[in-house]
Amino acid sequence: MRILFLLIVGFSLFASDATLEIVKSTDNRPSVTIQDASEFGTESTRRKFFRLVMGDLKVTSHFKVDDTYRRSGYTDLIDPMLKSYRYLLRYRFREGGEQELYMDVKGYELPSSVPFFERSYRVSNRARYPFLIHQAIIDFNDFLQMPSVKWMKRYVVFSEYVRPREADIVIADYTLTYRKRVVSGGLNIFPKWAGRDQRGIYYTKLGRRPVLYYYNVYTGKRRKVAVSDGMLVCSDVSRDGRRLLLTMAPDGQPDIYQYHLDSGMKERLTFYSGIDVSAQYIDGEKRIVFVSDRLGYPNIFASNIGNRGVQQMVFHGRNNNACSAHGKYIVYSSRETDNAFGANTFNLYLVSTESDYIRRLTASGINQFPKFSEDGESVMYIKHYAAQSALGIIRLDYNEGYLFPLKGRRIQSIDW
Repeated sequence: MRILFLLIVGFSLFASDATLEIVKSTDNRPSVTIQDASEFGTESTRRKFFRLVMGDLKVTSHFKVDDTYRRSGYTDLIDPMLKSYRYLLRYRFREGGEQELYMDVKGYELPSSVPFFERSYRVSNRARYPFLIHQAIIDFNDFLQMPSVKWMKRYVVFSEYVRPREADIVIADYTLTYRKRVVSGGLNIFPKWAGRDQRGIYYTKLGRRPVLYYYNVYTGKRRKVAVSDGMLVCSDVSRDGRRLLLTMAPDGQPDIYQYHLDSGMKERLTFYSGIDVSAQYIDGEKRIVFVSDRLGYPNIFASNIGNRGVQQMVFHGRNNNACSAHGKYIVYSSRETDNAFGANTFNLYLVSTESDYIRRLTASGINQFPKFSEDGESVMYIKHYAAQSALGIIRLDYNEGYLFPLKGRRIQSIDW
């Protein structure tokens, strides 16, 4: 329990305010301007819709996006002053019955003013309006045959402290604009999506003994999966959903186990007398990568499943305490400074399992909880800098980064 408590304290961040930040952009992308033709909402609400449409277009990294807020009618002629842009995206929010909300979208190619894209979207719960916008931008992007950004419509799940010894599980869109609390009561931590369909999560509930639960986010039903003394965390799930990688410490020493859901069998994968935690499947799920203190400080190692031999994966940094894996790549957090009386800098790095390739992804602040997107082309993380905290997105192929405010939230862990 002491080990788990230290991990929780070490990985917690106090959140405040931040802004969308572009680290780097290119100049050869098509320009796009936006017009709001909404028939629903106050001025403040309409501005909120606009900022999310604009933000989604920017986060694709495929467009140069005009920041100017413009109003128009949905069927108005194109203002000749806009014809210096390549595209115009015009949208309209309108209300339906009860809690229904519609979003209509038109795309025009400029300067010819020819509409080439038109879609309508609907949600039955207005709180879910961010997903209308995400889907519209995904479709607009796909129609122009840009690289897919379907990760935008995936949920983020995180554990959020609400008071001492109490944390809830929350699901949200990637901007944190939509949020829904799904598990509350007690200390609920380390949520992990149970499959690609995002229908369920695994999470640990701390009490007299840690208990691993599965929770179905659609039905609200949960079931107990495993119980252990000391420590119990699910860090990864196999592609077929039948095996879990667990960190367990039944004898007080954390090791990596593979849990077979069909049989309930726990297969021990590491046998080190120190600390082995946070395992991820790599290389077709024949190997795992994990964090260990085998060198006297946290670092990243790999091991073949069924073989006790380990391989050091990272030769940079003296405190590499978190990682995420996708295919042949690993992203990890590394402490860059050793300040005993103040905040230290933690930066994110990308390495390959097949070569000595290494790339730094961040340059300042405390950058933690790295998570690959499902397609491996983006990384989500938590950034804490200058008394502000934000959820960050790094678009790896474009060398661009974006920050979204956490607004006072204290996040324990996240999954994407």
